[in-house]
Amino acid sequence: MITTLFSAILASILHVISGPDHLAAVTPLAISSQKRGWKVGLVWGFGHLIGMLLIGVLFLLFKEVIPIETISGYSEQLVAIVLIIVGLWAFYRIFNEKKKHTQPHTHSDGNTHIHSYESDSEHHSHKKEMKQNILSSLSIGFLHGLAGVAHFILLLPVLAFETKLEGVQYIIGFAIGTVLAMTAYAFILGNIARYSKKANDPIFFKGIRFAGGLFAIVIGIYWLYLTF
Repeated sequence: MITTLFSAILASILHVISGPDHLAAVTPLAISSQKRGWKVGLVWGFGHLIGMLLIGVLFLLFKEVIPIETISGYSEQLVAIVLIIVGLWAFYRIFNEKKKHTQPHTHSDGNTHIHSYESDSEHHSHKKEMKQNILSSLSIGFLHGLAGVAHFILLLPVLAFETKLEGVQYIIGFAIGTVLAMTAYAFILGNIARYSKKANDPIFFKGIRFAGGLFAIVIGIYWLYLTF
């Protein structure tokens, strides 16, 4: 029983990290979210599972009626387009960021110092951006789940198990591994971005964000090419 569970977790982790389209989808969003980047990975994992299970159920119940492979093909094209959009949106954020407001303050020594602060509107903007990142990640994860009957094929070992309990354990293990892998990946990326920003090195921080956006665009173009 334990072997079945851990085998499924390992299989799902390898499935997630071996897919450049998976990583490219989350990378710009996790970098932008910084310390909350793990949330982006978490919701991507749940979205991916929902989409994968949905296409699996459709495959089992309506294989002869619904053109599952056609739906899957269009989903892959849509994923590629979404990756490109995510990358371009990351570029837009980089080059259109609002600068922090500065306010002069005179100390008792008579010297004037400039202090930076975030306005309430900027704080609200950050919260709104985080919500957008989470919603985007959930949607992209769902599309990834729909994109390819191959996702369902990964769950076929459950058909070979002697008992239904083993099959359920495999599915649970696969779900745990998928969410765990992407959450960990997004957590690491988000913290790297956070520490680079705290180090007060705006060029390095923008460089990381630029690399993440470029990664998404390149993989999106390549994925789109593969669908034709």
